[in-house]
Amino acid sequence: MVPLSVLDLATVSEGATPAEALADTVALARQAEQLGYRRIWVAEHHGMPSVASSSPPVLVAHLAASTRTIRIGAGGVMLPNHAPMVVAEQFATLEALHPGRIDLGLGRAPGTDPATARALRRRADVGADHFPEDVVELFGYLADVERPAAQPAITPGIGYLPEVWLLGSSLFSAQLAGLLGLPFSFAYHFAPDLLDQALERYRATFRPSFVLEHPHVMVAVSVLCAEDADEAAWLAGPAALSILQLRAGNPAPLTTPERAAATELSPTERAIVERATASHVVGDPRSVAEGLARLVERTGTDELMVSTRAHSLEVRVRSLTLVAEACGLGGAPAPR
Repeated sequence: MVPLSVLDLATVSEGATPAEALADTVALARQAEQLGYRRIWVAEHHGMPSVASSSPPVLVAHLAASTRTIRIGAGGVMLPNHAPMVVAEQFATLEALHPGRIDLGLGRAPGTDPATARALRRRADVGADHFPEDVVELFGYLADVERPAAQPAITPGIGYLPEVWLLGSSLFSAQLAGLLGLPFSFAYHFAPDLLDQALERYRATFRPSFVLEHPHVMVAVSVLCAEDADEAAWLAGPAALSILQLRAGNPAPLTTPERAAATELSPTERAIVERATASHVVGDPRSVAEGLARLVERTGTDELMVSTRAHSLEVRVRSLTLVAEACGLGGAPAPR
């Protein structure tokens, strides 16, 4: 099995607060470190009642200070929402504080609705047309590369380059990552349709850079593991229901498995959920390990990133523990 990592959204569950969700993410990071996961990333989302990771740099700083060895990163920072210089300063500071442990995943989606994107960017243009130029500008602040003479220097800056990834769910991001010679992480956990084409495009267009000599791929996949398949399916109910709520424009804190199981779905709604979760790996330890192994064989990925959306911290920790044991990570088992 390839190295495994964790993607966490600081999930706000029904009846809980954002503060409790953030504390759960800290606890999860510590457990992931003990279990032998390579890295834990948090994602930038805005205006979502079930997600408390609206400020990745702040959360990354706290997670890095709360752990010792696991890599900590943003998966990702939605670069069009921010000035490249600001992101460079934030992550150069993090790299200076925690050398060799910081990852910066860059995405070009807004991570929110258009109205919130306009409020974030303070302008009417909420597109991502300048994303390639913004990525190049960001590197100009942190690496000894050719840059415009007018580009200012920052402190910390050159010499404090975190591990930079391009994130994507499309062929555009895959090709850009290849042309820039950057590692590429594909969002299979919510956009499975273009996985094979995107990885093929990335590898075909890859050019060696000062960052990376050969293509390097990570695939993010939704996983929920429990002692038996029926329990896993039941525990995965809230995440499935949240997909439907989001698509209906009615996002809410993640509900309980009991409430999710009691929710009546129309045939159309059930079809939407089944299609959206077809790529999820849900089941007992053996079936989950086999599902992940098939994904590795299919894609040739260098790493897998596990995303587990569940109502409670206990379920998420237990799932990560069972996955670690089934895939032979070799870390210390988490408390049962």
